[in-house]
Order: sequence, then C-alpha cells, then structure tokens
Amino acid sequence: MKKLINRQPGRVGAWALGLLPFVLLLIVYMVASDARLTENPNDKLLPALGSFVDAIQRMAFEPSKRSGDYLLLNDTLASLQRLGIGVAISALVALVVGIGNGTIPYIRSTLSPLVTGLSLVPPMAILPVLFIIFGLGELAKVMLIIIGITPFLIRDLQQRALEIPEEQIIKLQTLGANTWQIITRLVWPQLMPRLIGAVRLSLGPAWLFLIAAEAIAATEGLGYRIFLVRRYLAMDVILPYVVWITLLAFAIDFLLRRYSQWRYPWFHQQAH
Repeated sequence: MKKLINRQPGRVGAWALGLLPFVLLLIVYMVASDARLTENPNDKLLPALGSFVDAIQRMAFEPSKRSGDYLLLNDTLASLQRLGIGVAISALVALVVGIGNGTIPYIRSTLSPLVTGLSLVPPMAILPVLFIIFGLGELAKVMLIIIGITPFLIRDLQQRALEIPEEQIIKLQTLGANTWQIITRLVWPQLMPRLIGAVRLSLGPAWLFLIAAEAIAATEGLGYRIFLVRRYLAMDVILPYVVWITLLAFAIDFLLRRYSQWRYPWFHQQAH
C-alpha cells in the first residue's frame, strides 16, 4: 500500500478536490445568510442568493437608467485597460533593466541600489503624491501599478540573469560572441518565460493597486463601483463584483500560463 505522500489524485479527483473548498464556502454562506434573514428579513450583510441574481441581471444585462450603459461591461473594460497598460509597461521596463542589471556590472552598480530602494517604498503611501503630480486622470492609476510592481519584476529578473551558469557565458565568449549577442542569444531567451512567471505573481498586487486608485478617483471601473455602492451596504453588488474580479484574474493567469507552456515548452519540461 502506497504511503499518503506518494499517492496522487487522478484528473477527476483533482478537480473534485479543487472544487470542494468552494462548495463548502457556499454552503456555509447559505446557512449563515438563511439564519440572519430569518432573524431580520431586511438584513443586508448576507443577502440571499436570489438577490445576487437580481443584482447581476441589473448590472450586467440592463442598461443604466441614468447613462444607458451596461455598467458591468463598462467597468470591466475600464479596469482591464488600466491593468493591461500598467502591467505591459512594467514588464517591458523590467525586462530591459533586469537584463542590464543582471549581465552588465556597471549598470548593476548604478541602478541596483535605486531599484532596491524603490521596492521598499509602499506604493499606497505615495498614491496622494501621484494624484498631485499626474492629476486625477488615467495616468495616475497606471503609474501606481507601474511603481507598485516594476521594482519587484526587475529584482526577480536580475536574480534570474545572475543565476545563468557562467560556463554558458564563457562558451559564447570563446566562440566570439560580443555583449549584445550574449544578451540576445543567451540571456533574453532564458529570461522570457521567467518574466511571464513573475508577471503572473505580480497580478495580485497589480489588481490591489488598481482597485485602490479607482476607489479614490475614478468615474468607472470595478474598484470604483465597489466603493460607490458600499455606502448603501449593497453586498448583493459588492460580492458579485469581487467574484468577477477573481474570475478575471484567474483567466488572465491561466492564459499567461498556457502561453508560456506553448511558447517555451523546454522551460516547463526543465521545471518538472
């Protein structure tokens, strides 16, 4: 008989075990909601599941009486645009600076202390500064994402570049490769799948910074809507929005992972 540490669930079993905690949470919520609503039918803290259905129908499938827009769609597009721009710029800057810091000692001596210092600054602490400098428009929200995750991405890629075996670099130099050829033919290909992995890890903080910025200064967006309706204790809107943000984050993470597996199969085979 195999020991528990050596037993692996099958495909169906893995899916069932993965869904089990969500089912248990749903059951706990339904029991707690029923208890509160029995005591107070007007309770707004834990609304019934039917209230969620009505709220989703109103936010996603019915045009707003004030603007005529579909609010969930507009909020989603606004937030995804900000998130996409912020993460894309962060990844590009991190790739360039991370490669420079990891491969060229003069660049590392110049920029590495600055990057380390920036990574220790709490991004939320400088949010008022960003609004003062960049105004209340889109730029401040995107900049918060960039400032929040770029130092982490740079430090991760710098460390990955430093971990490239020195023997590989020496071999290319022996074959006559210059610095640019070493970067483009050795460092760049090895860092790209690691960049995707680092971006996946940074999506959680990126969403956090985005929602915080939208809550303070925005006229549309998922974070804006959550903080707008909280004054009415509209948990039937807030909780579906939270679940929707989670699903969006999961979908983005899934797509990045599948792209990495398709584009860099050698890296994932090596990881296993």
